[in-house]
Amino acid sequence: MTKEEKTAAIQALLFYYGEPLAVGKAAKLLGMKEEECALIVEALSAKLNDDPSSGFIILKNGDEIELATKPSLAWIFKKLIEEEFKEELTPAALETIAIVAYLGPVTRAVIDYVRGVNSTFILRNLLIRGLVSRALAAGKKNVFEYRVSFDFLKHMGLARVEDLPEYQKYKNILQKFEHFEEVEENHGNQEEIISESPEL
Repeated sequence: MTKEEKTAAIQALLFYYGEPLAVGKAAKLLGMKEEECALIVEALSAKLNDDPSSGFIILKNGDEIELATKPSLAWIFKKLIEEEFKEELTPAALETIAIVAYLGPVTRAVIDYVRGVNSTFILRNLLIRGLVSRALAAGKKNVFEYRVSFDFLKHMGLARVEDLPEYQKYKNILQKFEHFEEVEENHGNQEEIISESPEL
């Protein structure tokens, strides 16, 4: 890849990953040396910061980096969230929460795999509404698992998630994705790509 292509690849990876990502891991995923990757990240960060037409910045914390929106644009997302709360859940949101309910605890990668599309904003919306919760997956750095919240159970009038209609039947669907998760983990745990910070 050319330098421009590598820069584009890093930006695309950070956008898709959506969580803090170690520079070394990014370099491994993209097939480049860590030192080279770090230099490209520095150049990209400076470019995004100085470009008034860009809505992104790169956050850095130790050896981890994350693509985020510029703080000056937070008003856009605040307005969007306010509008979302005025509306009922969309079919896509209902589909996502059903997957979380029946397959949870479930990673973002599996949710995306089942739906066939990126679920970043929908999961963020459900988190803000308090209908789902997330926690770090055991033994996996920066990988989160999602499950429905107690508020969801209250809204549904359920004492436990197992009381959902045909729960065990749909829970068994998870077995179909076990191989997918194993393959995904072997390729660098590219499974959790959401940033649910309300500020975004």
